[in-house]
This record gives sequence, structure tokens and C-alpha cells, in this order.
Amino acid sequence: MPRPGPPPAPEEGISLRQLLMSLGEPLVELQAAPAGLDVEVRDVAILDPEDPPQALPGELVLAIGARGRAALPALRAAGAAGAAAVAVKLDAPGQAAPLSEAAAEAGVALLSVRREARWEHLDALARAVIGSGRQETGAGGGEASGDLFSLAQTTAVLTGGIVSVEDTSSRVLAYSRSSDEVDDLRRLSILGWQGPEPYLSKLREWGVFQHLRTSGAVIAIEEHPELGIRRRLAVGIRAGTQPLGTIWVQEGSRPLDPRSEQVLLGAARVAALHLVRRRREVSADLRLTQSLLAGLLDGSTGPQSLATHLGLDARRPALVVGFALHADGAGAEAAGADASPVELTRAELTALISVHAAARHHSALVSPAESRVYVLLPELPAGLSPATVRGWVVEIAEAAGRHLGVRLRAAVGPVAPHLGGAHGSRREADRVLAAMERGTVGAAVASLEEVRAEVVLGEVLDLLAERPAMRDPRLSALTARDARQGTRLAESVLAYLDAFGDVRAAAERLHVHPNTLRYRVRRAEELAGLDLASPQQRLLAMLQLRLDAAPGPGDGA
Repeated sequence: MPRPGPPPAPEEGISLRQLLMSLGEPLVELQAAPAGLDVEVRDVAILDPEDPPQALPGELVLAIGARGRAALPALRAAGAAGAAAVAVKLDAPGQAAPLSEAAAEAGVALLSVRREARWEHLDALARAVIGSGRQETGAGGGEASGDLFSLAQTTAVLTGGIVSVEDTSSRVLAYSRSSDEVDDLRRLSILGWQGPEPYLSKLREWGVFQHLRTSGAVIAIEEHPELGIRRRLAVGIRAGTQPLGTIWVQEGSRPLDPRSEQVLLGAARVAALHLVRRRREVSADLRLTQSLLAGLLDGSTGPQSLATHLGLDARRPALVVGFALHADGAGAEAAGADASPVELTRAELTALISVHAAARHHSALVSPAESRVYVLLPELPAGLSPATVRGWVVEIAEAAGRHLGVRLRAAVGPVAPHLGGAHGSRREADRVLAAMERGTVGAAVASLEEVRAEVVLGEVLDLLAERPAMRDPRLSALTARDARQGTRLAESVLAYLDAFGDVRAAAERLHVHPNTLRYRVRRAEELAGLDLASPQQRLLAMLQLRLDAAPGPGDGA
């Protein structure tokens, strides 16, 4: 719309990041942010189809009536004017790529708006978000304290110690539940929500706080019975060089787990996400991260949005690991009154995986999705051995069994050459997990390279199960006859084929005489009209009988 007179003085705005966190899915989706997510959004402008393309600095331009490539003039004009972002509707997903390229050239962010969304609704919401952002002066909110308490409890379980999380002023932010004996320092810290000064002065005297402020390494404080202090480990929580707090683990009645230092490093990285995002709007930042991560893993969004949001190098290799609870390991013993055992186990499992993954890889990202938990490992170092990653995954699976009493299945996806390949890595991990669930893969931890034959076999059997027309009715009739009469012809044919025609080996497997097996195979060929000398019929019989045949109750032919 034409704007008469000189432009008004710019008002203070909010960052594009804040706007996305407030609007986000399912209304808009970030497609490109060439200047990052910290650009300031000061106002909203509606660009009608009849208007000449124009914008003012810091505006969010709603390009109504200009779908797909028709929005290119608005994008270029907005970039030239210093606008913050342009919102357009797409007729098809393929339209995002050329528009994203144009947005990158113009230096303006591009948002895609859901086709069913009403422009006036988006306009009102965006203006409300910008208006409320101006009024806020850093009011609290932040992460629920329960997040830090859950992290403290998870860390306590993994280390076998008693955990507290403190800020840089030694104020206790969260602590683990414990039936073990706590020392004076721990008890007084929790009761007063701050470490008592006599003890704090001793820690200062020993250089503990100096170490925690300047180093990311774990420090051990030996036992001092005369002061009522038991042995403990501590690590600083940091965002870059900025100290945010500390995590303390006191040794109880038994020694700490040998892997406690590694666990503490991971816990400190997870805690940093909570402490650096204490404000209410940054609580939404975690939701935005999860939304962008989930979109990358399911292929609905490209890698650049997540990379821009988190400062990742999208050109470096990445891979995805998928975890799923084993069918007989989904019940946790520690069920509460308001949540099922399965829900509690999944929450605890996600926390456990987060700590272990962060301990092994500084940029690890965890995404729970229905019955599975995915770990994205971006920015992998050159030459990282797949065996190394597999070793990490085995450690996580063992820790889940040891601390949560559950059995895990885990699939390691292939290394993708860049972050954009994360969706493909997740897809391959899902193939392995599906094979594990259907029983064609018996290993608890595997990659597709290790079990490709079993995975492909399972997928072929699934295809036969879903499409009965692809099956040979003669083989189906043979299986049905066995079920009715209690015979084992189909099972015998399958054993014979699996043994490559070695009658003695197949007979031994079935615990029958070789002549009995020969008779059953001949009888099956006669009844079903099969020619097992044909390679094609042998292949189909092996597949279909593996899907259909089941041992009958009898042993006769």
C-alpha cells in the first residue's frame, strides 16, 4: 500500500527468532534466513497484489495474493529496502527452492505460510507478538524447574551419587532425590538453597571455584571428614567462555561409577541449554529447535534452518542413530500416580540418551518421536570410525539396561556427507529398527551394512504380506493343508531349501529321518504341483513359506 509522508521513526522490535518461536508451526515455516535469526522485526506490512513492491527496514512483509514465483519481485524489493522477512504461500513444496535462492541473494528471510492460513489471522498474531515483545523487559518464566530436577536425577542414576545443580552464586537450582546419606555441605546447601559460607570459603581456598570458572574439565574434591565433606566431583556449566553454574556429585555409601566424569561432562552440556534459556521466549527456543530438528529428520524441512538456528556447519558430515524400546522392556518399575510406566520410561530414556550423547559429541541433538528416540550427530570429525559410534551406542544400550531396567534396540544410520543427508540416515536407521521389530534381525545394535540381507528379506516379506496377489496360491494351499491336518509339509520344504537341498542337514534340523524328509518334499511337490528344480519356484517358495508356513502340532506326513 502507498505510504504518504515521511516514514515514521523506527520502533524497537523483536528478533526473527522470537517471532518464529511465538508463531512457528503450524502457521509459518522458516525457509531461508541469510542474515541469521537475530535480525530485528519492527512491524508488519501487507503487500496487496496491485501495490508496487516496496517495504521499510525491519518489516515483516506479508505478500498476499502472490504465490510461488509471483512473489519474487516482493522478495527482491524487500531485500533492497532492508526488510526483515517476507511471508509467502506456496502452491507446491518444490516452489520453496527457487524462492529460497532469491531470498539468499536479496539478503532477506523467507517464511512460507500454510495454504489454509488466513492472512488477517497471521497479521494480527504477528502484530501482537511484536507488541508484546516491546513491552517485555526480561520477565522470567524460563524452563520449568522440573527439567533441571530431571537432569539432576538422571545424572545421579548414571553416576551412583547425589547430585545438585547450582548457579554461579552457589544457589541450588535443582537436586536429585536420594535415600543415601548426604554430608553437611549437601544438607545445608539444600536447606538454605545456597552453600554455607564456611564451606564455600574452603572451596575458594582450595581453588575449586577458580577451576570451575576457567575450565570445562571435571574436578575431584577429596573427602574431608573433619569438615563433614565427603568426596565429590564437580564440573562447570558453561556457554562458550561464559560460566553459568556448576553440577556437583557427592559420593554416597558406595563409590561413584567409573564413568562418572564422562557423564558429568554430558550433563553439563545439557544443563547449559536450560540455564542459558531461562527466559520465557527462549523456552520457546527449545520448541523451535525440536520443530526444526524433527522437520530435518522427517524430510519436511531443509538443513539450513536448523544450521542457522544453532550455528551448525551444514557442510560437515552427520549421521542419525535410532533407539526403540524392546517389546519386553517397555515397563519401568518406577511408575508414578499420574503417568504410565511406559511414559515414565520413555522420559527417563530420553534424558539418559541426552546425557550420554552430549558427553560423546558436543553438538548432539536428541529428538523423541512417538515410540522412538533419535540422536542427530552433526559436524562429525573427519575420519570418525563407524565402529566408534557403534561403541557409543552399545554403551547407551547397556546403561539403559543397568539403570532403567529396559532393553533397547538401536540402529546406527550411515554417515551422510552433509547435514542435508540426515533424513536419509534416519530412514536407513528406521529400516534396521523395523527389521529388529519384525524379528528378522536378532542383534540389539546394528547398522544397515551389517544386516542388509536380513533387512531386505524382511521388507520383501512385508510386501508379500501386504499384497496377497503376489503370492503363489498353491503354496498358500499347502500351508493351509498343514494347518488343517497337522502335517509339516511346508515346514519340511522350507528346511530343505534353506539347507540348499542337503537332505541330511535339513532332516537333522527337523529331527526326522532323511527318508521321511525326502518323502515330505516329494509329497509337497505332488500336492502343490511344484517343480523345486526351477530356481524361480525355489526362490518364491523360500520367501512365501517363510512368511506363511508354521510348524503343525503333529510330526507325521
